[in-house]
Amino acid sequence: MSDRHLPFWPKGLSRHLTLPETTVWHNAEVSAARYPDKPYLLFYDTPISFSRFRDEAERLAGWLEQRAGVRAGDRVLLYMQNSPQFVLGYYAILRANAIVVPINPMNLTGELRHYVADSGARTALVSQELFAHIAPLLGGPQAASGEGLAHALVASYSDYLECETDLTVPEFIRAPRVAPDAPGAVPWCDALAAGLKPGPHAARPDDLCVMPYTSGTTGKPKGCMQTHRSVQHTAIGGLQWFGITQDATMLAVLPFFHVTGMQGSMNGPMFAGATVVLLPRWDREAAAQLIQRYRVTSWTAIPTMVIDFLANPRLGQHDISSIQRMSGGGAAMPEAVAQRLQDLLAIGYVEGYGLSETMAPTHINPPARPKKQCLGIPIFDTEAMIVDVETLRELDVGEVGEILVRGPQVFQGYWGNESGTREAFVEIDGRRWFRTGDLGTVDEDGYFFLVDRLKRMINASGFKVWPAEVESLMYAHPDIQEACVIAARDPHRGETVKAVVVLKAERRGQVTAEEIVDWARGQMAAYKAPRIVEFVDALPRSGTGKVQWRALQDAEMASPAA
Repeated sequence: MSDRHLPFWPKGLSRHLTLPETTVWHNAEVSAARYPDKPYLLFYDTPISFSRFRDEAERLAGWLEQRAGVRAGDRVLLYMQNSPQFVLGYYAILRANAIVVPINPMNLTGELRHYVADSGARTALVSQELFAHIAPLLGGPQAASGEGLAHALVASYSDYLECETDLTVPEFIRAPRVAPDAPGAVPWCDALAAGLKPGPHAARPDDLCVMPYTSGTTGKPKGCMQTHRSVQHTAIGGLQWFGITQDATMLAVLPFFHVTGMQGSMNGPMFAGATVVLLPRWDREAAAQLIQRYRVTSWTAIPTMVIDFLANPRLGQHDISSIQRMSGGGAAMPEAVAQRLQDLLAIGYVEGYGLSETMAPTHINPPARPKKQCLGIPIFDTEAMIVDVETLRELDVGEVGEILVRGPQVFQGYWGNESGTREAFVEIDGRRWFRTGDLGTVDEDGYFFLVDRLKRMINASGFKVWPAEVESLMYAHPDIQEACVIAARDPHRGETVKAVVVLKAERRGQVTAEEIVDWARGQMAAYKAPRIVEFVDALPRSGTGKVQWRALQDAEMASPAA
C-alpha cells in the first residue's frame, strides 16, 4: 500500500474527515433550522422548503410508528422513482429509527419477493404506478403470521405538482391519485393528514441506516448493511472533495435507490443545505431547461447520460454555462466525449469509483488533476491496494490484481449472510480489507485504473447485472431447458445481456429469439432482460459438470460481431 498519490491530494483539504456524532436524520433537522424557507427540492417548478420537508417527514414517521407498527431496527422497503416522496420516505424511515431498504423501481413481483423475505420487511413505501407489482405480496396468511408485508403507504407523484410548469411532465408523474385497493394499503396523503407525531429519535451513529441490495455470483441479491456513520462519510466527503456549499444547486438525475445518486444528489445536499433540482427519469431536454432555469452548478451523471446530453441537437439553445462541476462513474468516460465537455464548459468530467458495499466512493480523481478513464485516488481515511488474487501479495505499479479497500465507508457485512460476509473480507497483517472483486492497476502517481472484473458481472449502462440471477429467472420459461447468460458488446450501453439458450427437445425450431426476449422483459427489470438470444444444442461443461460460462464469454468477445 503506497502513498504515491498524496502529492496530488486536493490543495487545502485535510486527509482526515471528522464525522459528526449524529445521524443522517439529524442533518434534516439542522438544515431546516438553518435554512427554513430555502428550497431543498424543486420538482417540476414546485419548491419544497427544508422546513416543510422536515415537517412532512416527521408526520410520515408518526404514521409508520403508530399505524404500521414500525420499531427501531425494522427494515422498511422504499420502492419508487426519484420524487419528493422517495426523499421524504427515506428520511421518515430514519426518523422512525428504522432501516431504509431502497429497491430498484425496475424490479417486478418475482424479484420483490426475495427482498421482502430476505430483509424481513413488514412495511413498504411504494409509488402508485408500481403498486401492482407489490400488491400480491401484501396481506394474506403470511402477513397474518408475522411474515411478509402487512402495510403499504402508496404515493402518487402528482400530489407534488403544485405549481404551473412549461416543462414536459411524464404521464406517470401527472397521473391523478387513485385509492389503493388492497389490504393494508393507505394513500400517502392520508398518512400526512393524520398528523401523527413520532416518538424520540433514538438512533445512534453506529446503528444501521440503509441497506442497499447488491447481487453476488450466486445470483441472490444481498443486503449491504450501512450505518449512519458510513453514510455520513461519503455524503459529507463528496461535498468536501468538490467544495460544495449551501449555495450550490444540484441536478439530480441518477436514481436515488443507488448509492451514487443517494449520496451525491440526496444525502450530501441535505447535509450542506443545498438545493436539488429533481428529475424522476432521464430527459436530456428537460435537463438542459432546468440547468438554465435554476442556474444548476453541480451535476453527478454516468457517462451514458453525458453522451446523450451532449448529443441533443437543441443543446445550443440553452444556457448551461452555470455548471461548475460534473462527476460520476459506473463506466469509463470516452475520451472524445470528455474533450467535448471540456470544449463546451471548460470543465473536466471527474471520475470516481465505489460500490454498494462502500456506500459510493472509495476513490475519486482530484478535481485539479484528474486522469482520463481513471478511478482516481483513495479518499479521506481510505486505504487501497492491488493484490495477487491467489496469494494476496501486494503488487507493484502496473501489475494487474484485485482491488482491496478499507475505510469508514465500508459496510458491516451482508444482512443475514455470514458466509457471504466472510468471503467479502480478508485479513492481511492483522487488518481487515474488503475484496471488491474488481481487477485493476495502480500507476506511478498512485492513481487506480479498472482493468476487468474478477466477479462474473455485466455492466450495462452502469447497471450491474449478475448472470446467475438472470439465469434463475429464465428457467421459469416453459420452453427453456438450460440458459447461460454472458456479456455482449454494445456501442451505447458498453455491455448488454446475452442469453445462450438450450430449448427443450420438443420445442426446438418452434420458438424464436424475439419471443424469448419479449418474455424476459415481462419477468425482470428491463436492464437485466437479455437483448440477444442465441440457441445452441448444448452448453459447454467442465469435467465436474459445471457450465463453462467463461468459454462462452471468451468466444463472444472474440467473435466478429463483438
